[in-house]
Amino acid sequence: MGKKFLKNYAIVILGASGNLTQLKLIPALGRMFDRKEIDESSVIIGSGRTQLNDLLFRNKFSNVSDKFKSILYYHRGISGMKEFINTKGDYQRIIFFFALPPSVYASTARELSGEGMQKKCSIIIEKPFGCSYDSAHRLNSELNKYFDDSQIYRIDHYLAKEAVQNILVFRFANYLFSQVWNNKYIESIQISAYEKIGIEGRGAYFDKAGIIRDMVQNHLVQLICLLTMDAPVNLTAEELKIQKKGILKVLRAADCSKYQYEGYTEEKGVSCNSKTETYAELKLFIDNLRWSGVPIHIRTGKCLDRKGTEIGVKFKAFPKVLYNKHGEIPSNKIIFKIQPAQGIIVALASKTPGSDNQITSTNMSFCYRDSFDSEIMEAYERLLFDALKGDKALFVSAEETELSWKVFDHIFKKTDIQYYKKGTVPKSCFCKKWIEFEKYASVCS
Repeated sequence: MGKKFLKNYAIVILGASGNLTQLKLIPALGRMFDRKEIDESSVIIGSGRTQLNDLLFRNKFSNVSDKFKSILYYHRGISGMKEFINTKGDYQRIIFFFALPPSVYASTARELSGEGMQKKCSIIIEKPFGCSYDSAHRLNSELNKYFDDSQIYRIDHYLAKEAVQNILVFRFANYLFSQVWNNKYIESIQISAYEKIGIEGRGAYFDKAGIIRDMVQNHLVQLICLLTMDAPVNLTAEELKIQKKGILKVLRAADCSKYQYEGYTEEKGVSCNSKTETYAELKLFIDNLRWSGVPIHIRTGKCLDRKGTEIGVKFKAFPKVLYNKHGEIPSNKIIFKIQPAQGIIVALASKTPGSDNQITSTNMSFCYRDSFDSEIMEAYERLLFDALKGDKALFVSAEETELSWKVFDHIFKKTDIQYYKKGTVPKSCFCKKWIEFEKYASVCS
């Protein structure tokens, strides 16, 4: 990607005083600038309620080059934004990144429309896209009053992770696996997304959301779609959306257990009698011909014993013949490691050297760090780059967000809660199903 692809763009960050801008957006844009993916013909404009000038805004960022800082500007609020941009140049495209609370997305879109910013403009919004089917539908309808859906980019940063993108390559570029990717051969699918940290000062937001809204309904459902959807005709955003929608329409949440870590209600911003889940286990099914009867087990939460996101695909047991007459050979497994280490592991049976047909389990491992010398693009770099190009393949459509909320609306009504100690994983029947995958957590790390 060393070519100067993107010239003469205006990128406006609304909510430029927040942590997202400081920790993710400006550093990502700075690295893109250093790689010549955007250049001096473009401008980055921060906007917020704080009274700043260009110099004070530039000095907020110590982790970018001085040359990049020269294209940073600041404008307070949205009023007068169009005129301000026009004083900097005539740009072929203007992108507005909403680094703002979701509650003000619709009103901000209305303000931009009032400024005459509909033409040549796109907007990027972060999850959560609503908190239920009704609220998501309402938000999409409000945004569409001011911007066409082709102008709206809904970010799910999981989709930009290299290991996530590689799921489709693994499935549809390797004939070896594509033919066995169905309920005839696969017994179950397991997804774990563990965090060691707690809510980290986000109590006011998290207590209204919970881990299912924060992680499952968006990030992990997108993983399910990529893992189970039919092959697209091509790799355009429209075709990928069609195939993901096909899964979301028949995805069913069959069971759910909710947990809360001890001491959660003492966190800042959390209600003292909160029943919000910080850990959840769910069982889902896809009710179509390819996947009928294959359970998808999800477990995700905060304050657990480790950090890591993995997908485990377990194949059905080998018949009790030949080497497996006693049914002792472990089932084949494929593990996709999403973060923090990235890689793919295939667990196979092989003969122990020197033995009399003694079978053992061995691994074939592909670790990104060992296979590629080049730097892996950070998720926000890839998403910003694609948004500037107008490529929506790694973004979520309005229909996907609404269909995904429908899957879980009945789950949110369940209020039973169990408790667990910080630094542990709740002991449950769900967890037992993951034990056979746990030993692969350290591979590629």
